[in-house]
Amino acid sequence: MQYPDRYDATADDHERFEADLLAQDRDVRSPSTADLDDETAHQVVRDLLDTGTATPVVDQRLLAHEPSDTAFKSMQQFAVFHEGWTAAHDAGERDE
Repeated sequence: MQYPDRYDATADDHERFEADLLAQDRDVRSPSTADLDDETAHQVVRDLLDTGTATPVVDQRLLAHEPSDTAFKSMQQFAVFHEGWTAAHDAGERDE
């Protein structure tokens, strides 16, 4: 009688490979906000100020994100939030 080699368990390899490919596809579609440096964050905020998406609250030293009514003290936090908000908003539109 021939027994299967217990060290040659490749039966689930195709499922793991497919799961890895799906994860890579999901990562490519989702923008990463972790790599937003200070210079890029400042540029994003300047652009958002120009378009009216961001409003400075001078007396409290805050930046208000108009579409979500959220305020931030840090330009970096504001830029990361906006990038994530935009990605979530765009994903919601694709689902519809």
